[in-house]
Amino acid sequence: MRFRRLWAVVFKEFLQISRDTRVLVMAFAVPVGMLILFGYAVTLDINNLPLGVYDQDNSQESRGLVTSLMRSGYFSVESYADSYQGLLSLIEKGKIKIALVIPYDFSKKIKSGEKVEVQTILDGSDANTATIGAGYLTGALQLYSLKITQTEIKPPIDGKIRVWYNEELKSKNYIIPGLIAVIMMIIGTLLTSLVIAREWERGTMEQLIATPIRSSELIFGKLVPYFLIGMIDLLLAVLLGKLIFKIPFRGSFLLMFLVSGIFLIGALGVGMFISILAKSQQLAYQMAMVTTFLPGFILSGFIFPIFSMPAFLRVITHIVPARYYIRILQGIFLKGDGFAVLKLEILLLSLFALIMLGIANLIFKKRLQD
Repeated sequence: MRFRRLWAVVFKEFLQISRDTRVLVMAFAVPVGMLILFGYAVTLDINNLPLGVYDQDNSQESRGLVTSLMRSGYFSVESYADSYQGLLSLIEKGKIKIALVIPYDFSKKIKSGEKVEVQTILDGSDANTATIGAGYLTGALQLYSLKITQTEIKPPIDGKIRVWYNEELKSKNYIIPGLIAVIMMIIGTLLTSLVIAREWERGTMEQLIATPIRSSELIFGKLVPYFLIGMIDLLLAVLLGKLIFKIPFRGSFLLMFLVSGIFLIGALGVGMFISILAKSQQLAYQMAMVTTFLPGFILSGFIFPIFSMPAFLRVITHIVPARYYIRILQGIFLKGDGFAVLKLEILLLSLFALIMLGIANLIFKKRLQD
């Protein structure tokens, strides 16, 4: 491999990138936009659940119950119904997620020390929201019960819960590092998947083949600019995560950039492999999205926990490189993990990068000989 020929390809690719507005937008505007959009939109924290109330008692005690639910921060009273059917209609129209029915003898039974039943109806069309909402509501009702009875329960077992790494239990603290991994995979693969395909479509590949440039020099020369762009995107994503979303960072920046570089090389290899096979930018784009976006979101553990997946899907996740990269980023960001803890994931990512670059180089050689 001659440095002069390699640099010529790198310089040529930088010129093409600088003249192509679409590539510049995809390289810089899309990652930042995705991070901001998904950082605010993708959250597992549930607050201000729409609540509808049918208060048949309309007493100080019943109003105190509703006020207690609102003060918890988990519920927002959207409507007071004047009938049971009206309350059900609010659920059917999707205006509320939880309905609370307070009986007419609510205050009377409370004052007499009797047990009173309060009916709650949940919209189960979104099972996750319904499950979490039921848990919040049960806890809020128990707190209100303790408040009005003014009793103190002393259980035989006193459990002290301490949360490590994500003390505030904010979902964005582990979603943002995972989102950075997905963005790196998508951008790295998507941009490079169009490189060779673009040369075939424009008819310039034959000219490149006729030059003394070797296939390895052509591949690495085209990957270098996108590698630098990917690392710049990583820096922007980390800065946005720290400055806008206030994500804690407890690990080593050097280790993060080193591992990210390894992962990015593998992603670029995947994009180059797709580009060599496709020979069409449209087909290459579709293949890149299918092979990176879907696995990155569904099978990497980014949104859905891997341990809750069926057994055959858990096996498939082992070949998704984003799974290991997300584990590394979350460990570095939240736990401050070092090489000793993450060495297995780093080794697997290194193996992935070597395999993908080797396959792309081998296939491209065969294409040149054809």
